[in-house]
Amino acid sequence: MTILVVGATGTLGRQIVRHALDEGYQVRCLVRGYRKAAFLKEWGAELVPGDLCQPATLDSALVGVTTVIDAATARATDSLGIREVDWQGKVNLIQAAARAEVERFVFFSFLDAEKYRQVPLLEIKCCTEQFLAASGLNYTILRPCGFLQGLIGQYAIPILDNQAVWVPGVGSPIAYMDTQDIAKFAVRALSVAETENKTFPVVGSRAWTADEIIRVCERYSGKPARITRTPNSVLRFFRQLTRYFQWTLNISERLSFAEVLATGQPLQAEMDEVYRVFGLDPQDTTTLESYLQEYFGRIMQKLKEVEYEREKQKDRERRRKQKRSPFKSGIE
Repeated sequence: MTILVVGATGTLGRQIVRHALDEGYQVRCLVRGYRKAAFLKEWGAELVPGDLCQPATLDSALVGVTTVIDAATARATDSLGIREVDWQGKVNLIQAAARAEVERFVFFSFLDAEKYRQVPLLEIKCCTEQFLAASGLNYTILRPCGFLQGLIGQYAIPILDNQAVWVPGVGSPIAYMDTQDIAKFAVRALSVAETENKTFPVVGSRAWTADEIIRVCERYSGKPARITRTPNSVLRFFRQLTRYFQWTLNISERLSFAEVLATGQPLQAEMDEVYRVFGLDPQDTTTLESYLQEYFGRIMQKLKEVEYEREKQKDRERRRKQKRSPFKSGIE
């Protein structure tokens, strides 16, 4: 079986590539440039050129492919927006996959996307789900709601650097999951017939508020957090402002996600049946606390090693200065 991974250089995509290779699959990665994706080739994946927004490039990339796992999405800094990438690009990919008669198409949506159709990205996710279901392809739709990896830049690094941690005035608790665990569900779906033409949540064991995450970071880092709370009205105003400029439109569309958090409703789902269907053990899933504990453990150890090397260097400098000095200590 040959899997085509789309979005393979992203936070989730690279974990899908790694896990699929470990499971013995032939993995092909659709890439726009080879330099950024060189590490995937070193892992053992095949790189093929292609661009979701250039449909003529997709047919050749899909030759011999039995499964597509689509983990691509537009970034806020991309020149193309979510309408071009997350809608038209996905339509192009689904149509090309149908022409290639692939056996399974795995798509990543968002938990409860249908409840937040006022948010552009989630409206597009809903429409893509419907388009995929009507395509005639055998599909599996997975719905995460947040990655543990995102907590590092949002909480851990600012606390370590004694910088402000920005949190919304009102926020929804989120059941974050490690992208390595999400990748397991994506790859396992390929060998479980019961997952065909169905949609599943893939979320962590519990939903966490921003304040709870900050307390965990403080405990494992040994440092207090400097918290700055941003009223949701400010986020809405900034979103409206950025809509007026083409070069900030992507940012505006991403800021609209604050509308989801502003509801205060937990983003979580029951996972017992999902684990049963996929044949995975929930005890093997990384928890938020264990993920942050491991991260801070590595960082604090590294900081100790750096400090130790710095002190050794200072000691060597002192010794060299003493050897160069023409005077002896203790002369009366």
